[in-house]
Amino acid sequence: MHDQARRQIAFVNIAHIFTHYSLLILATAVLGMVAQAPEAFGQEYGPIIALGTGMFVLYGLGSLPMGWLAARFGRKAMMAGFFLGTGGAMMLAGLAERPLTLGLALALMGAFAAIYHPIGTAMLVEAASAAPGGKVGRAVGINGVFGNLGVACAPVVTALVAARLGWHWAFILPGALCAVAGLAWLREPAFDAAKAAGGAKPFPEIPAAVVRRAVAVLLTIAAVSGLVFNAFTLLIPKLMEERLATSPGLLPVVGMLAFAATLCGGLTQFTVGRLIDRHRLKRVFLPLALLQLPCLLALSFAQGWWVLPLSALMAASIFGQVTVNETMTARYVAPALRVKLYSIRFTIGFLGAAAASPLIGFLHEATGSLAAPMLVLAGFGAVTFLCALLFPDRPEELQPELWARPRQTAGLAAAE
Repeated sequence: MHDQARRQIAFVNIAHIFTHYSLLILATAVLGMVAQAPEAFGQEYGPIIALGTGMFVLYGLGSLPMGWLAARFGRKAMMAGFFLGTGGAMMLAGLAERPLTLGLALALMGAFAAIYHPIGTAMLVEAASAAPGGKVGRAVGINGVFGNLGVACAPVVTALVAARLGWHWAFILPGALCAVAGLAWLREPAFDAAKAAGGAKPFPEIPAAVVRRAVAVLLTIAAVSGLVFNAFTLLIPKLMEERLATSPGLLPVVGMLAFAATLCGGLTQFTVGRLIDRHRLKRVFLPLALLQLPCLLALSFAQGWWVLPLSALMAASIFGQVTVNETMTARYVAPALRVKLYSIRFTIGFLGAAAASPLIGFLHEATGSLAAPMLVLAGFGAVTFLCALLFPDRPEELQPELWARPRQTAGLAAAE
């Protein structure tokens, strides 16, 4: 059963790569499309990047019914739909010849990609709890590294494939690989989390006021961080092109620079995952949140090679924060309610993310640079820091048995 738990974690991690990779193909492919297919898609960055709006809207809205759909069809079937549907939609996007058909294919891809986070994250936490050691924070951190690998590889692989084979293949090849992973998943037997958990300790009864505060902060963070995460990952290729590699022939260089910056986020997630198994969430979250405002303000005017370390620090903050946020739900919400809360949280977050694509397109078209988008994101970075200040800081996070002590004390007092 433990081997089965590890295999489920492996498939969830692979799905995380494809989720973030698929959503970011357009951000780099657009740089090839304006050069390779100007007659079909035009030569302006803003209108083409805005074709991803439907993708991110459905990616956000699609998360909401996932708890209900999982209860109806089962988590295994939903994850099969993720692999096969997302892969198929990527291949359809690669076959598009007009803006309308590309936008529709991307929207379909967003709808299928919406399955991953509510379903996959809940499956990951359950399988990690059932595995030997039960290090949920470590599992979430490693899972975050895989997601970040998708984010980091998307610009570099897309740039190389678009430059060598054409932008169409930048969608078709990863789509085929995702579908193949789905066929392998169908051969995997369903995992019974309750049976695997065996004699694990029951989830503690946490005071309602503490849970409400944690959930309120978590949902607020979801809206803000969703926009900042998506906007920054979309902006990285264009940022590198504007500030470091302005020649159209340097598209592969742009991809490598974006890869280098986002790779720092992956390393941070692994470190943060280990830290949150030993420290309270707020103690890890505050330093990460503190980085965002100064980094974004500096990136609004930085030129040349300064952009690379600043982008790396920003990526570290954003991706490290994702690991903290996902562990917040595992620590403060009972297992029976997690899929529903993940659905609500990711819906709110992805609706914020959906605003990123048109916001970047509008601001870039209006100002001709990325300075204005960076300043707007800096404002949201300040809100993230306020949320970090308001999150509960409780020793019971690391010692769940302490949650019962106030009730035991109150019961003894009443008996006397």
